[in-house]
Amino acid sequence: MTTSRLSAFALAALTTVLAGAGVVLATISGDGGATARFATGAALALPSVVLGTLVAVRRPGSVVGPLLMLVGATAVWVTVDDLYASAVAWRPDLPVPELYVALSQGDWMFLYVPAALLMLVFPDGRLPGRRWRWAVAGLLVVPTLFMLISVFDPDPYRPPFEAVAHPFRLPESYLPVLRTAAVALLPVFLGLLIGSAAAVVLRYRRTAEEVARAQLKWLALGAACLPLTLLLCWAGYLFFDGPEPALIGLAATALTIPVATAIAVLRHDLYDIDRAISAAVTYGLVTALLLGFYTAASFLVGLGTGRSSPVAAAAGTAICAAALSPLRVRLQRWVDRRFYPARQAVLSAVEELRDRTHAGQAQPEELEATLRTALRDPALRVGYRLPGTSGLVDATGAPVDPGDAFVARVRLGGHDIGAIVRGGAGTRELLREAATAGALLIEVVRLRIEVSRALDEAEASRTRLLHTGYEERRRLERDLHDGAQQRLVSLGMAIRLAQRHLDDGTVDVDGLFDQWVAELASAVTELRQIAHGLRPSSLDDGLGNALSMLAGKVPVPVTLDVAADVAADDLPDDVAMTAYYVASEAMTNAVKHAGPAAIGVRVSRADDRVTVRVSDDGPGGAEIRPGTGLAGLVDRVQAAGGTLRLSSPAGGGTLVEAVLPCAS
Repeated sequence: MTTSRLSAFALAALTTVLAGAGVVLATISGDGGATARFATGAALALPSVVLGTLVAVRRPGSVVGPLLMLVGATAVWVTVDDLYASAVAWRPDLPVPELYVALSQGDWMFLYVPAALLMLVFPDGRLPGRRWRWAVAGLLVVPTLFMLISVFDPDPYRPPFEAVAHPFRLPESYLPVLRTAAVALLPVFLGLLIGSAAAVVLRYRRTAEEVARAQLKWLALGAACLPLTLLLCWAGYLFFDGPEPALIGLAATALTIPVATAIAVLRHDLYDIDRAISAAVTYGLVTALLLGFYTAASFLVGLGTGRSSPVAAAAGTAICAAALSPLRVRLQRWVDRRFYPARQAVLSAVEELRDRTHAGQAQPEELEATLRTALRDPALRVGYRLPGTSGLVDATGAPVDPGDAFVARVRLGGHDIGAIVRGGAGTRELLREAATAGALLIEVVRLRIEVSRALDEAEASRTRLLHTGYEERRRLERDLHDGAQQRLVSLGMAIRLAQRHLDDGTVDVDGLFDQWVAELASAVTELRQIAHGLRPSSLDDGLGNALSMLAGKVPVPVTLDVAADVAADDLPDDVAMTAYYVASEAMTNAVKHAGPAAIGVRVSRADDRVTVRVSDDGPGGAEIRPGTGLAGLVDRVQAAGGTLRLSSPAGGGTLVEAVLPCAS
């Protein structure tokens, strides 16, 4: 077990003993105020002890955890000491060691030592340099000397220890020297505390490692409650004639410093620390300005009326707050430039690109390059989500695979329109802000990609329809040449040959006529079949009748549901033909590839649209592939101005839905 963990467990045991002693003293003491102060102090020290233990266990090689625990243990010790004085006042028969009372007169400096040591070694547990060893020595020696000098102070002790005798006494001639030394130690100790805080600033300026800089920023954010304490003290004197609200700031400081320290050591990337610091500084400045306005307003009202008027001062402050509201954005930008430069760079770059795009000097597709430059992340990607798709594409339409990288979704109007994929830089919060700022540019690019794809698809569809038309011509020509045409040519030759032999009586005329009629009937049948391929003759009696005849030829039970206004013969012929072929092709594919137990066909009409839905209970998994019947069906529907949708999840059957425009 490491020294850090042993120290942590020892401090945890010591804190537990101190807390137990405090409970015993609270039971003995009859001072409810002292008991409340002990309970409050113990509660405020608890985060330091618990989080310090966690840091010590997770980072056993660092002294940050034990020092954080020592901060909490010292606070518990101070409250127990105060409670002990109350217990002695209530029970004078309690033992009072003279040495303890003497040492306790000057032990207050040790309350600041753990926090100062923590600042010296934060965040890696090492000092900024070898010279800083003198600061550590000073933080240990100066409080010890001050406490020893206080032991020889002959002044009476504070109540209730005024009757306790001094264990050590010096001749009167030495007392001025000791008191001068004690006073001289105070600025030295103050300089050591300032030096400890300066070590944090120095370490931040020296280090170029992003992790260490983020950890130091977390510590600074935790210490931001100290200025808040001053503001609360100021507000307390303005509104309550006392510094009592400052206690809230002190309590917040006791909570935020250990929390910030633990986050810095264990999860420095939990939140965008630059954003948090920028917000804290901005709202702190706004609060200070408003308090300043209120103070000035109270002073001016008092000069004018000869008495204070809180209502008038509050009204004046409200007017000033309204006047300052437009300046808050400028103040935020000013703070961002100093404390959150990455955010300022990103938002300014996006705003500049938006303005240049509006002026026709840039293209919205430049957003990816702009964000890469602003965030210094050459691997950043901007993806666009097209309607009806689940994946992302870039500005050229190529797929974007985010992999395991963080993805900041871009939303506009309640819809996902794209995403920003982090490469290797930029916090999650900053990427989300960039996504919000660039939403309009991403929407423009997305629409342009969609229009470009639609034009390409229309061109490809037109080409496919043209080739399909050529293939259909060749098929008709082949069917006519090999079928009805050959029969008719053969029939003509047979008639000519029979004509030559009519006079010699060698021809059976009745038999020939029967044969010719049969040949004509076969030719007519073949011509009807060819014509049916162009337009089913069953459509002459309406789409409902044609679909009923079609369903009767399918070797699978078909549930047919055709609306009354569709079944009647009142649809345009091209719409009826397209609807017929949608149903025919969908049922044919279902029977051929899915092997369903049942098929459902539903045709409905709403206003100027006809919807054809063909569903089956097959295994699903159907796709629209080039060269398939469904791909040709898409072209046919699009040529009619409609849309076709295929839904075929694995194991969930297949649904083909076509929506066709139908003018009344």
